[in-house]
Amino acid sequence: MFAARRALQVPVVLHGIEGRYATALYTAAAKKQALDTVENDLKQVKRVVEKDSKLREFLENPTINRIEKKNGVQQLLSAGKYNELTKNFFDTLAENGRLNDTVKIINSYGSLMSAYRGEVQVTITSAKELDAKEVAKIKGYLAKSAFVTSKQTLVVSNKVNPSILGGLVVEFGDKTIDLSVSSKINKLNQLLHG
Repeated sequence: MFAARRALQVPVVLHGIEGRYATALYTAAAKKQALDTVENDLKQVKRVVEKDSKLREFLENPTINRIEKKNGVQQLLSAGKYNELTKNFFDTLAENGRLNDTVKIINSYGSLMSAYRGEVQVTITSAKELDAKEVAKIKGYLAKSAFVTSKQTLVVSNKVNPSILGGLVVEFGDKTIDLSVSSKINKLNQLLHG
């Protein structure tokens, strides 16, 4: 008798085309025990794509046929020391006409890896830049909340948006806490003008 293969558990379900491709790559990389290697490859590809506007145009141009794109990507990847899985993945993207989604797919793979490591992305939007003490204080409150387990790590970033007037908007996981002055004013206006 053969033992049944355990199904690989993906840490988070992603939707859309980029989610499907990222999940497929994650699954293949996990089976080959190459999750971190592939992640590093993808980060390197993303840096190159973001720096090189001609390469970005090449990837996004729908008038270039798939064979030319595949050859171009193979040439790019052969210049660096990329994992075979990464090379095959980009061949698949080229064959399926999905190279224009490269950065979105890389970002989705990054989301899968963050979830795999137990990281929770937290974005704190404020009217002005928060100092390190303020960020640490908010991070401490969130870490103690019922929404974050002891196995999770908070990765905090601060965005500045003067249009919120004051207060904060905290986004983490699929939750949003809007404590901004602008939202309070909007609620008051709705009550008054009902």
